Amino acid sequence: MMDNVILLIDIGSTFTKVVAIDLEKEEVVSRVESPSTVVEDVTIGLRNALGKVEKDIGSIKAKEAIACSSAAGGLRVVSVGLVPELSSEAAKRAALGAGAKIVGHFSYEMTHSEMRQIEDICPDLILLAGGTDGGNVKTIIHNADILSHAKITAPIVVAGNKSAFDEIEQIFNTSSKVVRFVKNVMPEIGKLEVEDCREAMREVFMQNIVKAKGIDKAKQLVKDIIMPTPVAVLNAAILLSNGVEGEEGLGEIIVIDVGGATTDVNSVAWGNPTKGGVLMRGLPEPFAKRTVEGDLGVRHNIDVLLQIGKGKGVALDEEVISKFQSEPGRIPKDEKEMSTDAELARIAVQTAFERHVGRIEIIYGPMGEMMTQVGKDLSHVTKVIGTGGPIAFSSCPEIILSGVIADSDHTFLLKPRKTDFYIDEKYIMFAIGLLAQSEPKKALRIMKKYLKPAKTNT
Repeated sequence: MMDNVILLIDIGSTFTKVVAIDLEKEEVVSRVESPSTVVEDVTIGLRNALGKVEKDIGSIKAKEAIACSSAAGGLRVVSVGLVPELSSEAAKRAALGAGAKIVGHFSYEMTHSEMRQIEDICPDLILLAGGTDGGNVKTIIHNADILSHAKITAPIVVAGNKSAFDEIEQIFNTSSKVVRFVKNVMPEIGKLEVEDCREAMREVFMQNIVKAKGIDKAKQLVKDIIMPTPVAVLNAAILLSNGVEGEEGLGEIIVIDVGGATTDVNSVAWGNPTKGGVLMRGLPEPFAKRTVEGDLGVRHNIDVLLQIGKGKGVALDEEVISKFQSEPGRIPKDEKEMSTDAELARIAVQTAFERHVGRIEIIYGPMGEMMTQVGKDLSHVTKVIGTGGPIAFSSCPEIILSGVIADSDHTFLLKPRKTDFYIDEKYIMFAIGLLAQSEPKKALRIMKKYLKPAKTNT
């Protein structure tokens, strides 16, 4: 194997992907995948994928490879905050930006019944927030006390009012729980500071989650597993949007990532109001925003997609659906399976994006009717990029992505009005996010090289 070839790996919940890139030529020399053997041992699927690469390009130095992972479902987080619209929402955004999946969300003073709900959920991490610095301490202290008695082993990241930290530390000193204190995710009303919290959560992911399903043994085969897969994709989106010195980016973009377990939406755009007289409401939106829909995977959540499709009058082939449900790693083998797979992906994309995008809401005050905006206005964004197997390998990716376009039935949603579609045709966006850590300019040029224009939607 040539010294200038680097291996970039994603150990996913459905497939393990390996991308081999020639850094000198700035091109993909091999891209393979193999079903992830999450139930047995992920190294089995990883070895299978590495074996396919060796057939393509000869002997490989797998130990020099770097990887990301979302196997075992990724980082499952329960967030606990004060007010749903403020500190609870800030905690949720911090978790999503760290590549996590929210599996439970609680606000105000927790009850013992809610504590038992958390025990049943059995999360990988609990994010405890609440109160601005110097503000309310009663609620976060109460919730810390409740959690200290819970039958959970998950680490707890405390990211709330710093005035309560000393008392919270005393509360947890009497328990055996792993607790980490970070900066408040909302130190002032309307101000978000989530990066310290995100970094702590990423570290927890790497220290704890990679032990699941043999992922710790995978580190014997590769140099390192450095981040959750969703973080790698978001990093690639930010790089592609912003560019680097000497290499121009694409500007504001939307990236849709459809997978077997989740559908993720990344918008790298300011999202400020584009209509006159509209007032922003709620917390400020991040320039790079990620949302993850854990109920919209095209293999592990087919029942949900079927129900959504039924409500829209969409009929799907029952025989094909049965095959996909019994064999989550199945790749479509004929036209009927490909069209069903595409329809599942289209439903997932439309639903996930409508949850991600901002909306116009009418409120009534002393001055009468006012238009307010909640979330990001993406109506002006003209570039949408599709990634993930169901999009990258589809014969009709523009149809799958069509759900992001504004329609007359949902005029309150701030969806793009006119958009050009691009496809991550080699399905390498995760690899670009990994490579960007050491070779950002090369990574950007390679990503731009393998973006394939799809049908323009006007």
